[in-house]
Amino acid sequence: MNSYIGIDLGTSSVKLLLVSADGKIINSVSRDYPIAYPRNGWSEQNPQDWLDATLRALDALTQGYDKSQIKGISFGGQMHGLVVLDENDNVIRPAILWNDGRTQEQSDYLNEVIGKETLSKYTANISFAGFTAPKILWLEQNESDNFAKIAKIMLPKDYLAYKLSGVHATDYSDASGMLLLDVKNRKWSDEMIEICHVKREWLPTLYESYEPIGTLLPQMARVTGLSESVVICAGAGDNAAAAVGTGTVEDGSCNISLGTSGTVFISKNEFSVDSANALHSFCHASGAYHLMGCILSAASCNKWWMENVLESDDYAGEQKGLYKYLGKNDVYFLPYLMGERSPHNDVDARGAFIGMRPNTTREQMTLAVMEGVTFALRDCIEIAKKSGVCIEKSLICGGGAKNEIWRIVCANALGIEICRPEIEEGPAYGGAILAMVGCGEYDSVESATRALIKIKDSILPSPDLVEAYEKKYQAFKVLYPALKDAYKLI
Repeated sequence: MNSYIGIDLGTSSVKLLLVSADGKIINSVSRDYPIAYPRNGWSEQNPQDWLDATLRALDALTQGYDKSQIKGISFGGQMHGLVVLDENDNVIRPAILWNDGRTQEQSDYLNEVIGKETLSKYTANISFAGFTAPKILWLEQNESDNFAKIAKIMLPKDYLAYKLSGVHATDYSDASGMLLLDVKNRKWSDEMIEICHVKREWLPTLYESYEPIGTLLPQMARVTGLSESVVICAGAGDNAAAAVGTGTVEDGSCNISLGTSGTVFISKNEFSVDSANALHSFCHASGAYHLMGCILSAASCNKWWMENVLESDDYAGEQKGLYKYLGKNDVYFLPYLMGERSPHNDVDARGAFIGMRPNTTREQMTLAVMEGVTFALRDCIEIAKKSGVCIEKSLICGGGAKNEIWRIVCANALGIEICRPEIEEGPAYGGAILAMVGCGEYDSVESATRALIKIKDSILPSPDLVEAYEKKYQAFKVLYPALKDAYKLI
């Protein structure tokens, strides 16, 4: 049986899946790589580290398997990162990542001088510090020598695709987060290219996420032991790929991701923009569109609390005593460890615990971290509701989704049914499905997900807990506005 490889280029590691055409996972391999924080609020990686880790993982993934059966490779990848190459295809400087906050000045220029209405007209979105366009302006203004060397601009996963295929390409879903794409019309925005001083020849060719961009380069075939006929498909931004991997492709369907960052992803057949531009309006990997709210810190908050503060890796042990506090916890947590994107768009925002008393317990603070992340996601859902979107249930994926008590919190704090797919591999599984579609195993993303995605279990909200969490959310809503001015003084 034919098999396919899905590559999830994450923030801290790359994960590869080998998947058979009937959707069964044959093998899974991950490899880590470092993140550099050269200054407060900065976040960078060396693209060569991505490639080296991917090739190591690819070798481990395919050991002992019939490589001749591997027909295609595709991707999900961390979005918005700026990768720049010179005329000799050398990386000019470390990639500036999605969670890097250095570009607030450039983002403010785009929003306030160019204007939010103008940006929304050109791209369907306003500027956020993590987007690619303000990074380009920052590079021009702060590293003019590096800016002058640019011959190609890429997004992180597209660097891998380029090294494997030799083709300079991107897909519409990932390009949507650059603030250079006319999302509605699925083409580069001439106006934004001019505003950001970008040369058109720097930009990659645009593809749908499931479309083939080329085949494996001969030298990469020798390195990997795969056939030169292996098809490389464009792939998608991590959230669009995760949506494919969970089957969130039908109109109005929703997926919540509890990864390093957190997202609320709502699939839409038709293009739409929320009136406040608090949510992103992007192209979907299926060929349609989606609305997305993104919070910068989600499962990473739990990791920070567990490992950095409690200095424990016993996640299950720390969470045993939490159930008795469900709906009764009077400790609040603001999850803005890296600033915040949706809906506040504030790089100055910081994490905070509020409401501690002399008898506050370790368990209450642990639960408050999960509740705070969930309330931040609800902020995004409330914006979607104002745009006429009705969400009655959601799929869930990401590392945090493996945590039962967090799924219970989500169901009750959001007041919706939370469904977990049988295969919880998010972007990597979505990438494999995109490769299947690109190679003709299925005639569309929709038909592929209908055939392959099954629900493992679901959690329904409890009326008593919904009422308790509704009261707590109403208090949570006033905390960020109350602290907003104070953040600027920190």
